[in-house]
Amino acid sequence: MSEKSHDKKYIASLDIGTTSIRCFIYDINVNIVGKACANIELLYPQPGYVEINPDELWQKILKTIQNAISDAQLNAIDISCLGISTQRSTFITWDRTTGETFHNFITWKDLRADSMVRKWNDSVTLKLMHGVSHFLYMFTRNKRFLAGSVLKLMNAQTTLRLSWMIQNNKKLQAAIEHKNALFGTLDSWLLYRLRQGNDLDFKPEHISDVTSCSATGFYDPFTLQWAKWALNLFSIKANMLPTVVDNSYNFGHIHRSLLGHEIPIGSSLGDQSASMWGSCCFNTGDIKITLGTGSFLNLNTGSQCPASIYGLYPLVAWRYADKKNTELVYCMEGAANDTGSIIQWAMNFGLFQDPSKSADIANSVDDTEDVYFVPAFSGLGAPINDHQAASGLIGIRPSTKNAHIVRAILESIAFRLTQLYTCTQTETNFKFSVIRVDGGVSKNDFICQLLADLTKLKVERAFDSELSALGAGFLAGLRVGIWNTRDELVKLRKVERVFVPNESVYERSMNKMKNWERAVNRFKGWYQP
Repeated sequence: MSEKSHDKKYIASLDIGTTSIRCFIYDINVNIVGKACANIELLYPQPGYVEINPDELWQKILKTIQNAISDAQLNAIDISCLGISTQRSTFITWDRTTGETFHNFITWKDLRADSMVRKWNDSVTLKLMHGVSHFLYMFTRNKRFLAGSVLKLMNAQTTLRLSWMIQNNKKLQAAIEHKNALFGTLDSWLLYRLRQGNDLDFKPEHISDVTSCSATGFYDPFTLQWAKWALNLFSIKANMLPTVVDNSYNFGHIHRSLLGHEIPIGSSLGDQSASMWGSCCFNTGDIKITLGTGSFLNLNTGSQCPASIYGLYPLVAWRYADKKNTELVYCMEGAANDTGSIIQWAMNFGLFQDPSKSADIANSVDDTEDVYFVPAFSGLGAPINDHQAASGLIGIRPSTKNAHIVRAILESIAFRLTQLYTCTQTETNFKFSVIRVDGGVSKNDFICQLLADLTKLKVERAFDSELSALGAGFLAGLRVGIWNTRDELVKLRKVERVFVPNESVYERSMNKMKNWERAVNRFKGWYQP
């Protein structure tokens, strides 16, 4: 053990997002003592296809963990536990016997099944399901049937992308026929590989955490089981699927062959659930927004599994078991699939070179001069729910300057987030006073202030923008006894800045948003089949 680590405990937290891998080493006061980062190369073999090479990803994951431990001037033996946070709905399939993968990771942003999504959403089968579910809801008032009455398939869900792969991949079809195929989201595959290490003869149990399963689209959060109707409808074999486990499950350890020493795996969560833990959204009614590649609003609904008529998604926020009891917490989620991707596009387009300067550029003009931007590279989610919507600028004049366009882009992000928040207001009885924000784009002061102005809520920005990693570390440390209660975690939470709503600009800001919604209507349904 290194001199630095004597009598100290350190937590490694691995966060695998859409475009990057990050690993942080925290001490007991969640100070970052070491870190490392690597970019994920997204592959675009055809228009609309978005993939990740699993072998390259695996090597980068191992290297990133090693580099973070080295940056902390520690050794693997000094690490008390590892927490894992992963992007959700990105999946892969592999051979049960050999471990061979049948294809690259198919990411949550992949659109190859788009025609299937549209076909199913327009199908008699789904409309019949809506009718039957509505009828049952009228008699039972069971929220599960309310959810079924407005069910809509989406590209971001795993369901139809997996169905597409089953229909089009010959090797996978043969493995399914011989009952040798395994399906897993990123967490499932990663847990398998970390525990197996270089001992290919060792076959770890095939598991996946409940939050990642909950986001696939064919796991029923109301019954906490794989949805049999979905498996039958989309020809998904139950023997492919992992066993669903708690986020505090005994995940075992990283195989010693990988890092030279076993490291206990203390937690595994989907990234948005991990962010809720990092934001300390432990109480019913707590709300947070993560502004990353996409934006995700998550509302803690406690023990109640919510149902939405506007397209918000009911999910398991976490399931945590200790020696005394098991806690099951649900959340309501709304997504704006393009946030960081919009900022990246604006950079590539030459509107600015440094994202940190974009707020200053936006504030250099008083308004956009009625220029509006629609952020719909991946369509528009709740409450618009139009995946054929197009991105675009409208209202450009000869006097339009670069700053007007930059301001319109940043405003559009805040407008989408406000739409999601308004949905939660409509569909719940909670009283809100604050929104907690994290993620890379949350560093933008302009967006945070406009969000506060539009919602009339305080917006708390975390000191550490990488709360998915922090949340996974929190749960892992709690699991192995570094901390004993969540009250200890709340005390460790650090707020960098609070944005207070300016009520004097509320009416003006809302009028701008109404005009923006008129612009959105112009771009709806643009990509007609």
